[in-house]
Order: sequence, then structure tokens, then C-alpha cells
Amino acid sequence: MTDALPVREETIFAPASGFGRAAVAVVRVSGPAAGPALDQLAGGRPEPRRLSLRRLRDPGTGNILDQALVAWLPGPATATGEDMAELHLHGGLAVRAAVLRALGRVPGCRPAEAGAFSRRAFLNGRIDLTEAEGIADLIDAETEAQRVQALRQLDGALGRQVAAWRETGIELLAGAEAALDFADEGDVDEDGLDAALAGRAAALRDAIRATLADGRRGERLREGFCVVLAGAPNAGKSTLLNALSGRDAAIVSDIPGTTRDAIEVRCDLGGLPVVLVDTAGLRETADVIEAEGVKRTHHRIRSADLVLHLVPADGEAGPEDFAEVPVLRVRTKSDLPSGAPGEGGLAVSAVTGAGLDALLDAIQGSAASALGGDDALVTRERHREALSRAAGHLDRVATAPAGFPPELVAEDLRLAVRALGEVGGHVGVEEMLDRLFAGFCIGK
Repeated sequence: MTDALPVREETIFAPASGFGRAAVAVVRVSGPAAGPALDQLAGGRPEPRRLSLRRLRDPGTGNILDQALVAWLPGPATATGEDMAELHLHGGLAVRAAVLRALGRVPGCRPAEAGAFSRRAFLNGRIDLTEAEGIADLIDAETEAQRVQALRQLDGALGRQVAAWRETGIELLAGAEAALDFADEGDVDEDGLDAALAGRAAALRDAIRATLADGRRGERLREGFCVVLAGAPNAGKSTLLNALSGRDAAIVSDIPGTTRDAIEVRCDLGGLPVVLVDTAGLRETADVIEAEGVKRTHHRIRSADLVLHLVPADGEAGPEDFAEVPVLRVRTKSDLPSGAPGEGGLAVSAVTGAGLDALLDAIQGSAASALGGDDALVTRERHREALSRAAGHLDRVATAPAGFPPELVAEDLRLAVRALGEVGGHVGVEEMLDRLFAGFCIGK
């Protein structure tokens, strides 16, 4: 039995197009055996980076598999930094399955796992970690705003900025190390060096903090603007959720307490991602299961971006406390003849549709206010945590009192540089890589 090949010496293959019947199915191959795979299946390698029409044959039997366009892409100037090949097949399920089986018979070739191509691109220096995350976000983008933000990440907007900050941090660290080496020299102005170092560290700290002071727009845009429908039982939350989403997402019943757990519906409002959340009715109850639902409702309210406080036209608003979360009062069931709409808020009827457009406009306005403005660089909690640590270390350097040990100053700068390096994937990210690329689709 031979030893397994190192990851970067194995050749991987996978469909790069969607599953199911289609006009064309694209199969990608990456690794040192990409060229030999073309030799065996396509009878040779075409001119680099030009599509060529070839008959594909099974290397074991010689039977024709398909008539396809093939491309030979020698590395390192490829998406993965390795030799690559592409097979543009007819999109039938049997054709694709037969070609994938044939590739599996080529020595050194194996099927790719999720995210394997993008992972190789990262490991071979073709992209940094923020660009890899941009690929993942672009795949998952559901709205126009998410697509634009993901493209900025893929284009390296955050990566370039953090790289510039890291370069400045390295220069500061080099200066601090040099000051340590020449500390015994009598003609060295230590106070002047300390003041200059503190000033530059403060400027770098302030630049990072200014980027972090974005109201978490990037993360909220990735995850969606969360709107929680809250109110007493039978306030019309589930009915309104169904009306806003245009489908029967939640069970509607006249029996109070029907909703026990949160129900989420994702919507696209003006290109912005909005998550509508139906919740259990707010009331005191002896029912253990309903009480747990009420507890979860309070938790969702605390984490919401906007709360729609639903009060039926024939009911009274309760004393609910929504803490610091923005609240919009909504008077439901405005179509009831017995209803006497209260003051404030929007009057809506999920039955007749009255007021729904105004409510959607109000939600979209709140989402635009929270997610709009300048483009956000920070799009993940991982970015924010690493940048916050870097700013903290730089703050200690900038505010160090006179006589502070220079060794500790240098250590803080070293830790700041390390934290900045984590954003782009230069240090300490192996476990995070496994989580990130596992979420990719096969063939990406």
C-alpha cells in the first residue's frame, strides 16, 4: 500500500456547474495530473487557454464518452495556481457521470471535497482569506446589496486595507526592535523615538477604530436585517407574516398560543435582505412549552434590528418592554367593523391588504438606514474581533507612560501585527479554514 499523496500533490476534479439536466456541464480538474488526464481522455492537450473540440474516451475501454470542448490551463497563472483542465460537456446526467468515473480512473486523480479549489487558490497565494470569504458570500448572496458587498470582498477591498495596516505595523515593530538594539548608545534620543512611535501607533489605531465604527453594517447585510413581529397572542402576527411573505409560512389559528417557536422568512426589499420573524405571543402562562416560546421571543426581540409591535384594532397595547430596540407600532385587523384603531403606528389588514405597502415601505426605510451609507469593509465577526485586538495592542503602545519597558512595547506591536495577519489568513487560521471551505459547494 502506497502512502497518501500530500494535498497539493493530489489532483482533484469536480463539476463546476449545477446539478441536473442542462445544455452544458463544466468539469474542472486541478493538480499535477490535469495534463495527463487530458492526454488520456481527450487524446492530448490543446493549445494553452484555447477551447478545442475533442472526443472524450474512457481510458480503460476506449469507448467514446462525449464530444466536448476542452481547455488546457498550465499553472501557475490559473485560478488555483496549479495546472488545470476544463471539460465542457453536454449537460446530461449520464454524460457527466460517465466522465467523472473516467477521471477517477486516472492515476493521482480523486473527487474534490467542498471548497477544495478555492482552498488551493488560498494555499497557493492566488487569493487571501478575505477574498475566499468573498467567494463564499457571493455564492450565498440573495439580494443585490449582498452581491455588491461580496464582490468588493472578492476584489480584495478589505484585504488590501489590512495589508497596508499590517505593513505599517511591521515598520513600527522594526523601529521598536532597532531602538532596543541601540538602547545603550549615548547619542540616541530615546524620548524622541518613543514619542514618534506612540504617535504612529495612535494614528494606526485610530484608522482601525474608524473602520470598526460602522454600526456592524457589513455583518448585518450578510445575515439580513432582522424584523421581529411581537405582541400578545392573537394579535395577528402569523397572519401578517404570511401576508408580507406571500405564502403560508406560519400556521394561523384563533386559538391563542398557537405559535411556540420562531418562524423565519427571508425577503428581498429593494435589494436589501430582510428576515421577518414570527414569534410566540407575549403573555404570562402556566404552560411550560408556551412559556419557553415566550422566553425565546424575548431573546429574539433583544437581538432584533427592528420590532413590529402588533396590537389588534380591537385590543389594547400591553406594557411590553422592548429595551433599546427600535419599535414600530402596527395596528392590525383594521378591517374589523368593531375595531377602534388606537393612536400611533400604521393600520394594516392582512385580509384586505390595506396598509401593507406602507408597512413594507417603512421596513425597507429602516433597513436602508441601518445597512446603507458608505460601503462596509468588515463583513464578519472574525474580522471585527481580530481588528479589535490589533487596535487594543496599538492603544497600549500609544498610551504607554514614560519609562514603560520597551520590550513590552515591542511585544504589543508584535501581537498587533499578528492579529492583522489573521484577517488575511497569514497566521493561525487552520481550524477556521476547515469551517470556511466546508461551507462551499463541490467544485468551487
